[in-house]
Amino acid sequence: MENTGMPMLGAKFPTLEVTTTHGALTLPEDYKGKWFVLFSHPSDFTPVCTTEFVGFAQAQEEFDELNTKLVGLSIDGVTSHLKWVEWIKENIGVDVKFPIIADELGRTALKLGMVHDAVGTSTVRSVFIVDDKGVLRLIMYYPMDVARSIAEILRAVRGLQMADINEVVIPENWPNNKILGDAVLYKPAKTVEDALKQKERIEKDGGTYVDWWYSYKKLDK
Repeated sequence: MENTGMPMLGAKFPTLEVTTTHGALTLPEDYKGKWFVLFSHPSDFTPVCTTEFVGFAQAQEEFDELNTKLVGLSIDGVTSHLKWVEWIKENIGVDVKFPIIADELGRTALKLGMVHDAVGTSTVRSVFIVDDKGVLRLIMYYPMDVARSIAEILRAVRGLQMADINEVVIPENWPNNKILGDAVLYKPAKTVEDALKQKERIEKDGGTYVDWWYSYKKLDK
């Protein structure tokens, strides 16, 4: 299958009209004003994918608190999705409440670069995080044989939202960075004039100034 390309970070997420286990859905329009995480999996009724779907379902309330919807996808039909969700509930006791796209012809997967010929015709483990303005903010890819970390996806959504609200940048493993703890970083100055004013501005803001390109602060909880 020929890959038709994929959207870029910072670009508007392409309009997708899809069939899901919850009926027809148009992305990103139907989630206007909300963030959403669109994630693909290789196939229904497979062990690694099952653990991921259980993880997403168990974390759904945390995503809801972040104004973030979950949407799954694979090149399986609606019937397969429904039977798999039923199996998960009956055998693991977890109710998958988010919609799953039935991309049987693979059109959505190809449009988003989810099919990698080198590893077969199934969708790889892709993650697309889209903000409340319909802008693509983050893309992750995982191979067939290693599951995603739902905690990392939650951390990424929290970090992106925190960065937007406070106009800051987020350090490694925030909020548990070994150097800064749960502090966040100021955006570095972009001009000589800004650099000269950076120290005064940061100290006035209650932050810790180290250098014009490296300063940080604690956020009010």
